[in-house]
Amino acid sequence: MAFEFPASFRFADSHEYANADGELVRVGISAFAVDQLGDIVFVDLPEVGDTLEKGSSFGSVESVKAVEDMYAPVAGEVVQRNEAVLASPEELQNDPHGEGWLLMLRPSDPSQLQTLMDTQTYAAKVNAG
Repeated sequence: MAFEFPASFRFADSHEYANADGELVRVGISAFAVDQLGDIVFVDLPEVGDTLEKGSSFGSVESVKAVEDMYAPVAGEVVQRNEAVLASPEELQNDPHGEGWLLMLRPSDPSQLQTLMDTQTYAAKVNAG
């Protein structure tokens, strides 16, 4: 199965995405990661106001198969979290690149986005696997 990813997104090796949204960065996990997890039953996210370091664990997603940590693709302060996904984890499966986003961060160093894979590189990685 070939996955499609929004052209503006950037991706971490651990399958989180970051998408610049004005001065903020929207963070979530890719459709590929959601597909690998299967039925998602629980999502754990940090509190608004928490500060994340690039590469540090910021929560977990639990499926019927496994519990996986999620890692911050960029450093920054959590300014919003998706309460809809916390209330209904299946939202993450329905639309991981849209309504299934997880966090909005105020990045401490926006240039960190450039260290992530672009869409073409990430698509080639997951579609080849």
